Amino acid sequence: MNLNELYTQVITENSRSKENRHPVEGATHSLEGVNPSCGDDITLQLRVKNGVIEDAGFIGSGCAISQASASLMIDLVKGRTVEDARRLLGLYFKMIKDKITPEELDELEDAAALQGIAHVPARVKCAVLAWHTLEEALDGEGKVKQ
Repeated sequence: MNLNELYTQVITENSRSKENRHPVEGATHSLEGVNPSCGDDITLQLRVKNGVIEDAGFIGSGCAISQASASLMIDLVKGRTVEDARRLLGLYFKMIKDKITPEELDELEDAAALQGIAHVPARVKCAVLAWHTLEEALDGEGKVKQ
């Protein structure tokens, strides 16, 4: 299996996975992200306590890229500090702009499967939807009133 086939498999598996598709009990953040150009729509929920993303989940619909991206992102940031999640957001956006080093790419773990999207401009919005939604949530948008 070559690298492109492996990346395609990671994207396919994550777009179909139900593991991260769920509402989050006790969510502290809930924010909808929409890509109006193609109809991708997700609602990202986070439970952040003491600066750590304890749990994350999403509900939504859209293309395989947007759904896989949301799932891969959640796998990457769940259990990490908000500070570390912000750093990973920066690396992901750097990857999408095709300006990432191999060492930085390794830090993105399976989310690196989306690296090739940088060469398909029409799909970039799909690949960054969940990540922009996470960024906005960490910036304080979508805070749930307790």
